[in-house]
Amino acid sequence: MTILAIDTSCDETAVAVTKARRIISNELFSQIETHRKWGGVVPNLAKRAHEERIDGVVESALKKAKKSMENIDAIAVTYGPGLAIALGVGITKAQELAKKYKKKLIPVNHMEGHIYSCFAQDEHEQPTKDFEFPYLVLLVSGGHTELVLFTDHITYEILGQKLDDAAGEALDKGARLILENDIYPGGPMLEKMARGGSATYIDFPRPMSHSSELNFSFSGLKTSLLYALKKISKEEREAHKNDIAASYQEAVFDSLCIKLKQAIVKTGVKKLLVAGGVAANQTLRDKIKNLVEKQKGSVLFPTFKSLYGDNAAMIGIAGYFRSEKGLFAKNIETVDRVPRASLDDLEVF
Repeated sequence: MTILAIDTSCDETAVAVTKARRIISNELFSQIETHRKWGGVVPNLAKRAHEERIDGVVESALKKAKKSMENIDAIAVTYGPGLAIALGVGITKAQELAKKYKKKLIPVNHMEGHIYSCFAQDEHEQPTKDFEFPYLVLLVSGGHTELVLFTDHITYEILGQKLDDAAGEALDKGARLILENDIYPGGPMLEKMARGGSATYIDFPRPMSHSSELNFSFSGLKTSLLYALKKISKEEREAHKNDIAASYQEAVFDSLCIKLKQAIVKTGVKKLLVAGGVAANQTLRDKIKNLVEKQKGSVLFPTFKSLYGDNAAMIGIAGYFRSEKGLFAKNIETVDRVPRASLDDLEVF
């Protein structure tokens, strides 16, 4: 099945063409420059940019794939979670194309797309990674931090999730506090600073490390950083900004790994999948690899660098496995955005 996939869940206008697990094309228009001067995503600007770019990105994805709409078997689209005003643009375009070309529509949860990004193949490869269920999944991004038990295709159980800030959000806010500006996105800048610093400079707390729950909390850690910065002079902050960044980042990543280890012990599942934008951080990947090695397990990350952040290829791949279970929209008109969509409560339209 050849799928045209669309994702407009936040600030990336993304369209891809996929065939089973193979990525034929994967096009994306980033809105980072649009939102950077505001220090974060501005919803109405995101919607406008999606509306202005969606047709061109669809055309580009089809052209790169050397396909026409007549060659497409179905259309997959993200229905949530995400920014409501942005999700609506992708859904409207998917509905329009599905009706015009008489194609089936596959609503896809954005987070399951991230899960399936670990099994993607490029255009020329036959799938080589067989599925060996169950998997323990860590989804870690700017808006989400979740531990999920992945027991079969399109079958998920949420074991733990954020109680306040997501890990990516904590990293973004940390960079802004250290640099005293509204840098966007902050996570990559924090990572860059941390590479040149010592993670032992400040001993930040590891939130919920003594709790048996598998949930995550980072708001208290952010407050600890704020108090630490207030205790030092501007000169010390500037001289040791890399050390502060490294110490703070270490606390965030240790917190993730503590809960990941607890989940391994509780479930007995040692095959891990780690996905989402924050998983692009090399320090985090190294810490997880080290954890998995000690637990005598294995870990898969998204196959390609382009699959860590938001993209449409992962939506197409998840859409394929949904189609295998017959999970097409019963009525194209009723497919709607679900901004707070959850993996353990998949919508059926």
